[in-house]
Amino acid sequence: MKYHRCWWLFVLVLSSVFASAAEVGPVYVVPLKSEVSEAQFYFLRRALKTAERDHASAFVIDMATNGGEVMAAIDNMNALLKTTVPTYTFVDGRALSAGALIALATQKIYMSPTAAIGAAAPVDSSGADLAKTMADKTSSAMSAIARAAAQKNGHRPEVADAFIKKEKELKIGDVVIDGSDSLLTLSAEEAARVYDGKPLLATGIATSVEDMLKKEGLTGIVRTVSPTGFERLAFWITTLAPLLLLGGIICGYIEFKIPGFGIFGVSSIICFFLFFAGHYIAGLAGWEASVCFALGLALVLGELIIHPGTVAPGIVGVMLMISSLIYAMIDRWPSQPIWPTQDMLLRPVLNLGVALGAAILLAYFLAKYLPNTPFYHRIVLGATVPSSIPLPVSSAVLAIAAGMTGIARTTLRPSGKAIFGEQLVDVVSRGEYIPAEAPVQIVQIEGSRVVVEPA
Repeated sequence: MKYHRCWWLFVLVLSSVFASAAEVGPVYVVPLKSEVSEAQFYFLRRALKTAERDHASAFVIDMATNGGEVMAAIDNMNALLKTTVPTYTFVDGRALSAGALIALATQKIYMSPTAAIGAAAPVDSSGADLAKTMADKTSSAMSAIARAAAQKNGHRPEVADAFIKKEKELKIGDVVIDGSDSLLTLSAEEAARVYDGKPLLATGIATSVEDMLKKEGLTGIVRTVSPTGFERLAFWITTLAPLLLLGGIICGYIEFKIPGFGIFGVSSIICFFLFFAGHYIAGLAGWEASVCFALGLALVLGELIIHPGTVAPGIVGVMLMISSLIYAMIDRWPSQPIWPTQDMLLRPVLNLGVALGAAILLAYFLAKYLPNTPFYHRIVLGATVPSSIPLPVSSAVLAIAAGMTGIARTTLRPSGKAIFGEQLVDVVSRGEYIPAEAPVQIVQIEGSRVVVEPA
């Protein structure tokens, strides 16, 4: 009886293992029915990363496009060549110009019966031909990129060449498919025609995505991914990442220098929120980056306000904040290691470096000139002494006078406490950061408001 139970347990474990091994990953279908653009690339990249995380069995681009931006096409190609998910393109009508290049970056191409693909020569933003020298340089570069993509995916590199170069003759064996006086554009039948035992370009002709999946034997659950209205916003947010970082740092600095909590603190929060939200929407970062930043900020504020003088929490907090900002900008794929490579770090570190450098420079000028402006005095005075409520002057303030020196008992940022003789007084600096136990001197007394500077 004991062995009988063990046998059934063994069978149960084996069946569960085979069942899990037999599970087929989902099939992701992504439409590309508009112009190829940076916003469209952000959407495709997000969908690709989601497909990788879900261990998809296929990633299908349902394409019908006349083309678009060259750099966006290259970004799309690089993302498709980087993914570990098997990639397919179903050309539903047309895959012209940039669309043809993106199709070459997928492993298999299917076309609807009336579809066309090709004509990928680069043109300017108005659709006109480029000047000869620029056209030669651009065509040469694009041709190399397209040939490399075609070779990696098992397509004919000479077809990619003929898509881009008008003077390129496409000839296989003794058969001339396209002369040297026009760009290559293929119909579905021409693209699927077999030469030397291999299709010219297309694996086959299908009437729909479903028909293509059936011919390929892809049985996973179909998940159609649609772009969100925030994809274009995410493009602008990630492009303006250094400015958002600069705004968040500087607004936080000004808020830190002014008593109370006001518009600068809110502006800093908005800048950092847009930064993390934009990178999340763009598929560059998850929610963990913003949580890490919030934890670091809490440690820094705790060190400054709750337990000043303890250095360790502040250092850890700053490191967490910097790490989260860099991590949010890293374009990491699920198949890549968590620890980023040098290439992955280059752009995020550059963005953060530019923002920090500009913030330090701007903070220097603010610290030097802001305390002398009427705007600063209105804010500080308004925050410390409301004009509508007359406050009684304490006996400690009455016992001191301008010119007296004392010791700061707390850190002044810019407000805090200082002692003059035996009088402990609430004071405010003129914008300077004054550490605790530093000597200070009274420069002005306005009612109960005592202004000091480093002695």
